[in-house]
Amino acid sequence: MAGRRNRIRTNDPVGLRRKVLDAAAQSFQAAGYGATSMQDIVREAEVTGGALHHHFPSKKDLGLAVISERVSAELAETWIEVVKAAPSAAEGIAAIFERTIAQLEAKGSVQGCPLGNLTMELALADTDFRIAVAGEYAAWRGAIAERLRLDIEAGGAVFARRDPEGFANVVVAMFSGAMSIAKAEQATDALEACLVQLRSLMKLGG
Repeated sequence: MAGRRNRIRTNDPVGLRRKVLDAAAQSFQAAGYGATSMQDIVREAEVTGGALHHHFPSKKDLGLAVISERVSAELAETWIEVVKAAPSAAEGIAAIFERTIAQLEAKGSVQGCPLGNLTMELALADTDFRIAVAGEYAAWRGAIAERLRLDIEAGGAVFARRDPEGFANVVVAMFSGAMSIAKAEQATDALEACLVQLRSLMKLGG
């Protein structure tokens, strides 16, 4: 009964919205957008249906918010900020691949890249979703390209001097594709192979 009362009433609308987004992001990643119902979110977030629909009138509204607020934030944390803070773009890129491989091996399973999963499922199904995920890819590529340009101005990143934007596109495509293969194979071989090739392209040792 106490649990029911907690679901019915809340004095923390911001916290409630955050719980819904967290539950939705986790459910979409684990089961997929299509296989996740609004009732699943109600149950996982421990909120009422009315509270859920107050913040997100439709499942599409919730899905778009997950992309713009949760997927975008994860992309910034795991890629964009790491590349910005690294000694060089090349070292940052390699470190991200290495960390991803280590995390997946430690976990023992691969659910895939959240952005990649939603792209594969929704990009052709709905224009708004396609625009949303395309925007995230553009931000991802743009951040890598910008760091490469800074490295080039400082005399580095010789491998990308002719086309930093193109090289950024290659990096994003390699990571996204390798994550999809890793999900299919439940193994990190594709990520490891991409890391070897990227190290060679970027003239990194190891």
